[in-house]
Amino acid sequence: MSDGRILKPDKDFSKEADKQIPEAQKLAISNVQAAIEKLSVLEKSTRQASDLASTSRLLVAIVTICKDSRDWGLLNEQVLLLSKKHGQLKQATTKMVQVVMTFIESAPNAEKLSIIETLRVVTEGKIFVEVERARVTRILSNMKKEQGDLNAAADILCELQVETFGSMERREKTEFILEQVSLCIEKGDWTQAGILSRKISTKYFARKPKRTPEQVEKDRIEREEKEKNRSADDPPLEKEDDVTDLKLRYYEQQITLAKHDDNYLEACKHYRQVLDTESVENNPEQLHAVSTPAPAYEPTTNIPFQVLQRVVYYIILSPYDNEQSDLLHRVYANTRNTLIPPEAQLLKLFTVPELMRWPIVSEKFGPHLYTTDVFSATPTSSDPKAHSRWQDLRKRVIEHNVRVVAKYYTRIEMGRLTQLLDLDEDETESYISQLVTAKTVYAKIDRPARVVSFAKTRDADEVLNEWSGSMKSLLGLLERIDHLITKEEMMARIQPGGERGGKEVKAH
Repeated sequence: MSDGRILKPDKDFSKEADKQIPEAQKLAISNVQAAIEKLSVLEKSTRQASDLASTSRLLVAIVTICKDSRDWGLLNEQVLLLSKKHGQLKQATTKMVQVVMTFIESAPNAEKLSIIETLRVVTEGKIFVEVERARVTRILSNMKKEQGDLNAAADILCELQVETFGSMERREKTEFILEQVSLCIEKGDWTQAGILSRKISTKYFARKPKRTPEQVEKDRIEREEKEKNRSADDPPLEKEDDVTDLKLRYYEQQITLAKHDDNYLEACKHYRQVLDTESVENNPEQLHAVSTPAPAYEPTTNIPFQVLQRVVYYIILSPYDNEQSDLLHRVYANTRNTLIPPEAQLLKLFTVPELMRWPIVSEKFGPHLYTTDVFSATPTSSDPKAHSRWQDLRKRVIEHNVRVVAKYYTRIEMGRLTQLLDLDEDETESYISQLVTAKTVYAKIDRPARVVSFAKTRDADEVLNEWSGSMKSLLGLLERIDHLITKEEMMARIQPGGERGGKEVKAH
């Protein structure tokens, strides 16, 4: 095998090739082997003379003769033989592999697998045909999937490390990784799917600023200049194409992974990214609530239409912390919430420090929420996690109520607290314990006295510091008042006739 450099041919065999290739094609009608031997002799001469153009033509002609004769065994034999020739030109081998790949579609089903395996053997360990190997492997994976062998399809495709392929375009790399993740999800290998999905950089999906026609023309000229100066060994320039379909497909997979792990906050973030897609923004139908349940996961580019709905659902389902609280208020500030009035009302309840009675919330919003595929009142839903999400919503309402009580009370009797939370004592203790463990609130339960204390115990230093701060604030206010009084006195003195009038009063 040559080192890959394009050398100036010692001799041009194009005339000989123009003459012998048609003759060999006519001879192949009656004697295929003789036609191949005729071209093999000339191929040796062109290869030794480093005539890339003629060598490529001869290799393509040989494999085409084998294909036209429908002798697939001979085709496999010639592909292996020609690729192992001493000093074979890399570019010629690449051309031959590309042409043989086009034969797979027309080959009988029984012979497709042998051709694919031959190409995989020829391309194994060779960087200059890594893209062709990846594409052949993808075809093999699709064949295994069609046969119902999902595990084999996933194993075959996931062995490719396409992110390291320098000669493959970024869009094709992303498509390969998305297909790997899709197979892992269908296979049920959620851990591997999460690992593979992290190979895709979300910066690739970022919205690009709109450009003026002058900027577009300038970028086109610069791109043509770079393409003209690019050498054969340099990777191809990245095309400026629309990646909306890849973005929607990527975030659909991420949402599926987040739902499986019950990571509601991440699901909300992914839905917000979908909402930020220009095609979704320009299509109001995708923002409205739809009562029809979304289908189970399918590796397509179709995102469920209830994007805006899902953003609200998953942010209120997320456990409370600083990040969740910040994102909750940002979602609440979205002006498009007017498109979904029920969800907007439910979201508002979580943004104000007021108690929510779960029976009232369930009665008011339950019938509407049951119409979606996110929630279900019973565990007999098509989505087994829908009922658990309804239970999680009840849990978030109760946790919100506990935080509200902790804000307004320092001490409260257990009976009164259970009345406010609509719970019994055991459930109340359980929820308070969970929030204390998560360091969301501070609380102590005095069981004999049946009192819950939300006041945090402070040591002497903290009390003294607070008293010192209060005194400093008080003295500052007194100083401010003294300054205002002095200012009023001075203003009164400088008014016209102020002092004369005062003296006249004294004279009387």
